[in-house]
Amino acid sequence: MSVSGEALTYPRRVLMATERLILRRFRASDAGRLSEYRSDPGVARYQSWDAPFPADKAEVAVRNFAAGSPDRPGWFQYAIEHTAERVLIGDVAVRLHDNLKQAEIGFTLATAYQKRGFAAEAVSAVLDRLFRLQGLHRVMGECDARNTASAALMERLGFIREGLLRQQTFIKGEWTDDLLFGILAPEWLARESVGPL
Repeated sequence: MSVSGEALTYPRRVLMATERLILRRFRASDAGRLSEYRSDPGVARYQSWDAPFPADKAEVAVRNFAAGSPDRPGWFQYAIEHTAERVLIGDVAVRLHDNLKQAEIGFTLATAYQKRGFAAEAVSAVLDRLFRLQGLHRVMGECDARNTASAALMERLGFIREGLLRQQTFIKGEWTDDLLFGILAPEWLARESVGPL
C-alpha cells in the first residue's frame, strides 16, 4: 500500500487514499463528528482534552486544523474519512520539526472504528508520505504507558520502544508515565509492503 506517487495527483483537499480510507484536510462540516468522538470518555481517556468536547471547541479546532500545512514545521492534523461511509472516523496528528527531517505522530479513532485495522491503515499511509515523499529521517510517538492499544499499534508498525518517562505528564488530576517510540527511515523503507496488520 504505497501512497507515495499517487498522493500528488489528488485534489488539494485529499492528501492520500488507501484501500478503505481518505486522509484529507479538515473542513468546517467535520466539527460535529470531531465533537462527537472526542466527547467519548473512552477516546478522551489518554488524550490531552476532556470529555465532553463541546461543539464550539470543535469548530475552533477544525478551523485551526484546516489552516495548517503538512509540509511546514508545526502541527498538521489529517482527517481520516471512511471512504464507503463518507464519514469522519478519526485523525492523525503530525508535528514536523523545524529541520523538516523529524516528526512526532499521534492518532485518534472513534470507538466504533477501533480494532478493525483503520488506525494501522491511516498511520501507515502517513508514515509512507513522511518517509517516501517528504524524505524524513525519523518519526517518534509517545503515549500514556497505560494505553496498551496505542503502544501495540506502534510496535506493529515497526516503531522501537526507546524509553519510559516516569511520571512525565500531569493530566486529568494525576501523574502518568509515558512510553517513547521511534522509527527511522531505513527501518520503514525496508518493509516490503505494509500488508494486513
